[in-house]
Amino acid sequence: MQVVRQNEGASKVSHLDRARRVLQIEAAAISALVEQVDAEFSNAVEAILASPGRVIVCGMGKSGLIGNKIAATLASTGTPSFSVHPGEASHGDLGMVRPEDIFLALSNSGETEEVIRLIPFLEDNGNQLIAITGQPDSTLARHADFHLNAAVPREACPLQLAPTASTTASLALGDALAIVLMEARGFRPEHFARFHPSGSLGRRLLTRVGHVMHTRNLPLVNPDDPASRVVQTISAGRMGVALVCRGEELAGIITDGDLRRAIERHRRDFSELRASEMMTANPKCIDREARLQDAVDLMTEHSITSLVIVENHRMIGLVHLFDCTV
Repeated sequence: MQVVRQNEGASKVSHLDRARRVLQIEAAAISALVEQVDAEFSNAVEAILASPGRVIVCGMGKSGLIGNKIAATLASTGTPSFSVHPGEASHGDLGMVRPEDIFLALSNSGETEEVIRLIPFLEDNGNQLIAITGQPDSTLARHADFHLNAAVPREACPLQLAPTASTTASLALGDALAIVLMEARGFRPEHFARFHPSGSLGRRLLTRVGHVMHTRNLPLVNPDDPASRVVQTISAGRMGVALVCRGEELAGIITDGDLRRAIERHRRDFSELRASEMMTANPKCIDREARLQDAVDLMTEHSITSLVIVENHRMIGLVHLFDCTV
C-alpha cells in the first residue's frame, strides 16, 4: 500500500512538471513576440482605423477557433468584426465581404489550402489583407498587405504536432491588435458597456439611479423620535439606515455605524437620545439621472453603503450599494 502511494505521489509530481514545462514554452512564445512586432503591426492598425468597413477574420481548424475569439474581442472593443469559415466562404459566404472590409487571415504555416484559395477573390474585390502566420516566406504572408509574424521556437506539444504555442502566439497578437485599436479609438467604459448590457459593468454604466431607487416604505424618522424608534426603523427597513426628515425636507441620516457610536458614547442614557442627536447632517446625495456606476464610485469614495436621491431639494428616494452591484 505504501508503494502505491509513493508511485501516485511521483505521478502527481510528473504531471506538475509537465504542466510547468508547457506553460514555460507558451510564455516564451509570447515573450518572443515582443521583439517580432514591427512596423507591419503599426501599418495594419492604421489601415483598420482608416477603413470604413469591418474586419473579417478567417482561419481553418484551431486557427479558426482563435480567429473567432479575435473577432469577438475586436467587436466588443469598438472595431466591427466577425469571423467566417474559409470553407463556407468559398461556397457563398464571400458575399458578406464588401470591398471596404479588411480581411484578417490566420494560418501558422501560411499554406492552408482553404485560406490560400480565397486570395484571388480578395485581390479582385479590392480587400486589404492582414496575415498572421509563423512563416514570413509563406504564400499567405507574401500576398498579404501586412504580415504579423507569429513564429514560435517550438510547440508545447512533445510530438510537435498539436498547435499549442503557435495558437497562443496568434491569440496574443490578436489581443494586442484589438487593444491598440481600442485605445486609438478612445474607447471608454461606457462604450464597452453598450456592447455588454447584460454584464455587471454594462448594468452599472447604462442603468440610472432612478431605475433602482427605493421610493416606498422608506425608513423615515422625525428629528424628535426617540432612540427606540430609530432602532426599530433601521431594523424594519433592512437597509442599515434611517432617514431623518422634517416633512419632505431631509435633515440627516442615521446609519448602523452612527447607532453603534451613539451607544458607545451614551451607554447609560442612550435611550434618552433623539434622532437629531445621532444623525449625520448633510448626508451624501445623488441625482436620479446619475448612472449606477456614479453611485458606486461615490459610495466607495466615502466608505458608505447608501445614498439619498434628491430632486428640487426634496428627498424622493434611497439607493443601497447592493442595488448597484447585483
